[in-house]
This record gives sequence, C-alpha cells and structure tokens, in this order.
Amino acid sequence: MAQTYFPTRKLALSPTTEKDSSAAGFAPSHAADIVAHAADVQEAYIDQKNRLVSAIDATRSLLTDIRSFNKDSWVVRYPQLAHKPSSLVRSMSFVDEPAATREVVLTAPKHPLQRSVTLANLAEHKHIIDDADAADVSSEFSVLRLDLKMGPAGGPAALVSQLEKASIANLVDERVQASMTHMDKLRNRIEDTSSKVLVTGDLNAGKSTLVNALLRRDAMPVDQQPCTSLFCEVHDAAENDGVEEVHVVTEGKTYSINDETTFSRRPVSDLDKIVTDSDVHHSLKVYIADSRPQEQSLLHNGVVDISLIDAPGLNTDSLKTTAVFARQEEIDVVVFVVSAENHFTLSAQDFLWNASNEKAYLFIVVNKYDQIRDKERCKRRVLEQIKKLSPRTWDDAEDLVHFVDSSAPEGSESFGKLESALRSFVLVKRAKSKLLPATTYLTNLLGDVDLLASANSIVAGSELEQAKADLDRTRPVLQKMQAEREHLEDGLESVEDERTNETGSRTKAILSAALNRIAEGDLALASSKLQMPSYPGVLNIWEYVADVRKALLASVDLAVKHAEDEARVITTKGVNEVAALGDRYLPEGVERSKRVFMPEAMFTRPAKSAPRRSSLARAANAQYGLGLGLANRADLLEPTFADIFDVQHYVSAHFGGEHGAKTGKEDDEAALGVLSLASVGVGAITVAGGKALGARGLVEAAVRIGDMLGNESTRKWLAPVLGGLVLAGAAYLVLELPTSVPRSVGRRIRSELDADGARWESEQRERVMRETRKVLRLASWDLRERFRGAMEERGREVRGAEEAQSRAEKALAWFAEVTQRTVDAREIGGLGTFTAA
Repeated sequence: MAQTYFPTRKLALSPTTEKDSSAAGFAPSHAADIVAHAADVQEAYIDQKNRLVSAIDATRSLLTDIRSFNKDSWVVRYPQLAHKPSSLVRSMSFVDEPAATREVVLTAPKHPLQRSVTLANLAEHKHIIDDADAADVSSEFSVLRLDLKMGPAGGPAALVSQLEKASIANLVDERVQASMTHMDKLRNRIEDTSSKVLVTGDLNAGKSTLVNALLRRDAMPVDQQPCTSLFCEVHDAAENDGVEEVHVVTEGKTYSINDETTFSRRPVSDLDKIVTDSDVHHSLKVYIADSRPQEQSLLHNGVVDISLIDAPGLNTDSLKTTAVFARQEEIDVVVFVVSAENHFTLSAQDFLWNASNEKAYLFIVVNKYDQIRDKERCKRRVLEQIKKLSPRTWDDAEDLVHFVDSSAPEGSESFGKLESALRSFVLVKRAKSKLLPATTYLTNLLGDVDLLASANSIVAGSELEQAKADLDRTRPVLQKMQAEREHLEDGLESVEDERTNETGSRTKAILSAALNRIAEGDLALASSKLQMPSYPGVLNIWEYVADVRKALLASVDLAVKHAEDEARVITTKGVNEVAALGDRYLPEGVERSKRVFMPEAMFTRPAKSAPRRSSLARAANAQYGLGLGLANRADLLEPTFADIFDVQHYVSAHFGGEHGAKTGKEDDEAALGVLSLASVGVGAITVAGGKALGARGLVEAAVRIGDMLGNESTRKWLAPVLGGLVLAGAAYLVLELPTSVPRSVGRRIRSELDADGARWESEQRERVMRETRKVLRLASWDLRERFRGAMEERGREVRGAEEAQSRAEKALAWFAEVTQRTVDAREIGGLGTFTAA
C-alpha cells in the first residue's frame, strides 16, 4: 500500500498566516485556491473514510468466516519462518510440529508499504530467487502473533511447541477474535468526528508538563514524584456549555455527558487533589477553556473536537501499564514522551512496538533535552532506537520526533516547532492521524491473513498429495481384498472339508482293518508291541480266554490311538494350508497369526470336563469315553463260554457252507435266533454237568448204559468209538483250542462293540472327524477375523484418505478464496493507493 502525505503541502482549514502556511509547506496563490483545495481534500478524506469503513466490514466478515472454517472444517496451522541465506527463502515449520521443516519462498509487493507477504513452495518458484531483490522482507506476524508471556525454560516458543494442533488453532482463534473486536473500535474511531490524543510515556518523563505546555496553563498537577495515577482526558470547555469543571467518571459506568448518573462534578481547582490522592483506578473528564485564537489552540481549533489524555506512567505498576496498553487502541494519535536522560525503557519499547502495529506514525517527544550536554550523541541514540521500534516514524523524524524541554515552552523554538507539527498532524493531516492508524492496522492484519492462508495452503497441498498417495496405495489393496474374499472363503471351506473327509476315510480304514484282524484272532495292529498270551493248557482255559480278550481290546485301543495320530498329521497339514491361504490373501503389513498348533493337544479334555455321551457310552459305561480304554472296561473283559466254543459260528459255517464260513457280523446276528437255544443247552450241559440232571435221570441213564454194555455186539464197537472220541477231544483241546479261542474272542468283541445298533466304528470315525473339523474351523476363524479386520482397516484408511483429500481440496479452494478476498478488501479500502494529506 502506498501511503504518503504532502510534506511540502499543508491544508489551511482555518485562516492562517502566510508564515504558518509556509511553515507547513503550503503556499497558496490566493484564498479561492485554498478553499477549493480544502474542499477537494475534505471530499477525498470523506471518500477514503467511507472506503476504509467498507474495507473494515469486508475484513471483519472474512475473519468471521475464517473462525467458522477453523472450527468446522480445518484446523488452522500457525507457521514459524526462519531466515535463509537468500532474502526470499525461509525455513517454515509449525509451532505444534517444530521438527518438521520445509523451505518456502516469499513473494512480496514491490512497494514496501503494501504489506502483503505470501508463501509458495520453493521447488515451484526457484526462478523468483534468481530475480529477487536483495532487500529483506519481513515474514513475521504483526497482528495475529501468538505472544505468550509465560512458559517453561526455553521461552514461549517452547511452551507453544508442546501444544496440540487444536490448542494452537484455539489460540489463533482468540487472536482473530481480538482483532475483530479491535476493528470494531477502529470503525467507531473512524466514524467519530473527534480525535483523541494520548500522551503517555515512562514515569517522570514529563507527560503532565507537556500537556500543560500545550494548554498554556497549569491544569495537570506536576511534581518530582509520580502524581498522575489515572487517565485525565482534557476537553475544550465549549463541549460542556463553556463551563470549566472536572467530571469524575463513576466506576463501572460508561461516561455520557448527558447522563449525570455516570459521573460526579468537581471544580477544576480540586483537580490537583483528585489526581494525587485518588487510589481508585477510574478516569477523569477535564473541561478547560482556552482563550487563545483558534489558529493557536489545539483544543479550541474550530475544526474538530480534540481531547488530550494524560495517562499514568508505564512503570507505575503492572495494572496501570496494562490499562495504558489497552487504552491506546482507541486513540487516534499517540504522543510518546521519553526522557532524554533515560531514553526508551523496556516497557516503553514494548509499548511502541505494540502501538506501531496499528499506528505507523507515532509522535515522539524527547523531553528534558536541554539538560543533556552531549545533545548530538543523545539524539543519535534516540533515533537509532526509534528506527528499530517504528521505522515509519523514523522516516518522518523531522516532523514526528521532537527534542524539547516542555518545562519552558514560552519562546522556545523547538517547542514551537513541536506544537506546530502536532497541530498540523492532528488537524491538517487528518488522513494521517485519523485514518492512517486504521489503514496501517488493516494492512498489517490483511498481510497476516495472507501469510496464514499461504502457509495453510502449502499444508493443504502437502496433505492433498499425501492423501492421493495414500489412496493409490490403499484403494487397490482394498479392492483386491474385496474381490478375493469369496475365494478365501471357498479355500477355507475346501481345506476344512477335504482334510476332515480325509481324516474320516483314514480312520475308517484303520479301524475296519483292526476289527477284521481281531476277528481272525490277530492283534489289531501288526506293528503293535503287544503280544498274544501263550496257551496255558486246558486246566487254565478260562484265564487264557480272559487274557486273550484283554490283549485284543488293548490292540483295538492302540488302533484307535493310531487313527488319532493319523488325524493329527492330516490336521497339521490342513492348518498349514490355512496358513498358506493367509499368506496368499492377507495384505502386506498385516500381522500373521501367532497361534502355534500343538497336535498332541488334540483328543484331550480338561480334567474336570465330563466325557461326551454317545450311543456306545449309553450302551456301556460312559465314564470310559469313546473308543479309548477298552482294555479296562469290565463289561468287555468278562469271558463267556462262547469265547471257547462259538457254537453260533460253527453252526452257521456248517449250514452255510463256504459262504457260512465267511459270514460276518450280519450272518452271526441272523443265526442267533435259530441256534441260541441249542447253544445255551450245550453250554449248560458242559458247564453244569451232572448238576443239571435229576437223580431219576441218572438212574435211568445208568440202566440203559448197562443194557447196552450187556449186548456183546455193542461191546465190540463201543471201545473203538470211545477211544476215537477221546483221542479227537484230546486233539481238539491240544491243537485247535489255542487258535480257535482268539478267533472266537475277536469275533465276540467285534459283535459286542456293535451291540444295540451302536456302530462303534462310525462313532470313532465321527469323533475323530469332529476333532479335526474343530481345529480347522478355529484356524479358519482366526484367518477370517484377521482378513476381516485387515479389510476394515484398509476401508478406514481409504475413507480417511478420501476425507483428507476432500478436506484438503476444500481447504485449498478456501484459502485461495481468502487470498482473493484480502485483495478485494485492499481494493475496497484503497489500501494500495491511499494518500494521507
């Protein structure tokens, strides 16, 4: 923004002498030209005032939208910029993420007064660096600066860097809100036709003395000790119907001259006592009459209503210093009084820096200058400090910086120059004193908004690139998983069914072979370490049958164990196949299952769990479980006569011929109805012997045998027959019985295991298959859950990337709109062409 005023041309809004006009740099040729020019300048002033009001409204609307956008759509990031060797290159980081830095390039307007610093990515604007002016460009915030007064070791930056992004955004929002409030005050000040001049400075700098010198009367109390402890606002008595008096503003009330409830009246003669004795932090309205002509008086000037505000010293105490800082925001002109003996204290420097954010021009009075011996050295050092604190004031130091001794204003050339310059600055150059503070503040604020928008645009661009990269990475993975989900399900079901059926087939083969072997009198497993018991002889035949039965049952147990071992091998193979499916279908980065399959844990039950019941368990004793521990079951170990002489089998084999000899379980069951009575009868005769017959039968039998033996023919063939029978029985007992008993016992065991329609073999097969299916289902469930979780995670990543992309695109468009709106606000306010006359 090109802001200038006419240093050699001054408006005469009231009759002035030629000397006054010349001193102001304005030499009119005649009165008509003066009036015409005054009218033109006044019209230009009003036009610029209206444009500034419109620009303030536009900027306030923009800040309102920024706050909403920060709250609802985007967390505004606050950048920090560090200098690089090239004048336009900066290293940008963010206070909430100080470790992440990037190089950016500044783009700035050609005119230094038009503060509009923006940022761009270095890689896209390297040509700017080659053509850049060597002059440095400020990249710091002026109005929206986060200024923390407290913090841990390392200062405010260390404190801010510990905050989260949302906390930083809240701090930025508070600064934006404070700026909006200040703009409301600016608008009121611009609309207000009066002007307020704040006279402030350090303790004992001579503020009250200066006010008295400007008023040409001892109105404010003056002492070597600090005496001004409250704000004394001096007005022309004409504003109070010409009455000189003091209005003591009631604390907590907003002063209104037309509302006497807001103040109490006191005579001017009590002002000294009121000021020096008051410990209440309120303000005074002092109405003073100035009898001097309008062209000489500052208050009674005939142009605008002016008030001089005598403020407490900055170092009085922290509360009053803060009040001075706050009060300057509603002031048009700041007259800062500094002692030539002390120069600028730290509080003075802080105040001037804060005020220069809004008021490019400050009126500085170096008081007590006449008491300094080395005046040139004092002047040089003061101007050096002013150059750092307020560069614009330093540029116009001839008109704005005055070295005086306000204790002796009469006849002092330096004080006369000060008074004339202040009058000119306040009255004639009203665009500079009245409008320029608002213009400067608005310019700084819009520059800060530009800087903030540019930094966040770079962040949004980076996030947009990252979001697109994330989508390119995650979306194909998600689509692939969605397409392969059914294939994974089919694969898992196929592994489960194939391995379970394989286990069932293998178990059936092992158990069928085992039952067939014991039916032939052999052990169920050929490789078994079990041995068949040796034949002890006829006298121990019953014990032999029991031992054979126990050995055969134990071998069946081993056969079942072997089937379980085979199932473990097949199940392990299935678990490995499920793991292979996981490696195939699970995307990279997804943790594989850490479950370790322990085959030996199959077919085991917790010690406290009750055994599962089955048809076999219902038929026998459920406590022994399914198929395991047959050799310990009492109901199966009890020998029977049929284990020795299997009448059913022999009858079936005799009547069935070759077919009968090879009959299985079904033939035995069919023959049971026919032969049961005979078998039971023979068994009863054999076991019970003579006990089963009565005495009469024995006598009759003995008689008949005696008759037969009395027959000589019978005696001839009976001896050979009996001898043959004895030999045949002996041969059977010695040769055939040891081999027939294991077969008979085996056939009986097979028949007993299938008792009551409970298919033992099928039960075992189902049990083993069920265990295999349980293990494979657990492995499949784990893989399904991992696949589902991975797909949900990829879905969240895709949705997050899509949302980030949408948010970044919206932010880019929004911040581009913000930049354009700042340009529009400058054009509305004429901030690039404003001329302060």
